[in-house]
Amino acid sequence: MPEENLPPSQLEGNQTPELSDPEPQPIEVMAVRQLKVLFAWKAAVRPFKKRDKEYWTTVFAILFLLVLILFFVKEWFLIAAIISLAFVYYVLSTVPPEEIEYRITNKGVAFEDKSYDWEYLWRFWFSNKYDQRLLNIDTRLNLPGRLLFVIKKENEKQIKEILEKYLLNEEAPLTFFDKASAWLAKKVPLDLEEKEEKKDPPSGPILPTSSPA
Repeated sequence: MPEENLPPSQLEGNQTPELSDPEPQPIEVMAVRQLKVLFAWKAAVRPFKKRDKEYWTTVFAILFLLVLILFFVKEWFLIAAIISLAFVYYVLSTVPPEEIEYRITNKGVAFEDKSYDWEYLWRFWFSNKYDQRLLNIDTRLNLPGRLLFVIKKENEKQIKEILEKYLLNEEAPLTFFDKASAWLAKKVPLDLEEKEEKKDPPSGPILPTSSPA
């Protein structure tokens, strides 16, 4: 049937409707806060103290006795675990740590290629270990639950002022493991310096003694 003889309704159905351009939608722009380093410093990746020969002699003697006891009760798994941990501890205690850069930014804290935003951190405090000053930061994560930063004592005040704007300045209570470690270190000092500190100083002035006539 010729197209000119079709009824108007069919003619309209065969025609392709013209599509109108949709109105442009506004683009939502997210405000991105630019990363800004508030403070940075370089320090060792972990606290370190060089041990003397007497220290290692005492440690290995204790380990030998412990392994000997476990040998008689046939605790092979515990023996292997103790030897492995002792080897790792020996390496960490004899090889000086490398120096890395720590950073505090407006978004959180960072070191090397790791960064932690403020929303995952919640409190901080300072402590001492091996005559070195440490910055402790508890996280809201399962792992790591706590971050440790070696700092320089002269930078502590500036670091504290920055962190107090974002985190709670509160020392974490001692855990059972912390109390047990402190008790053991006090009762069985392995370091010569610790043994000397354990000795009680004289309670009063030392008076000269007269030689017998």
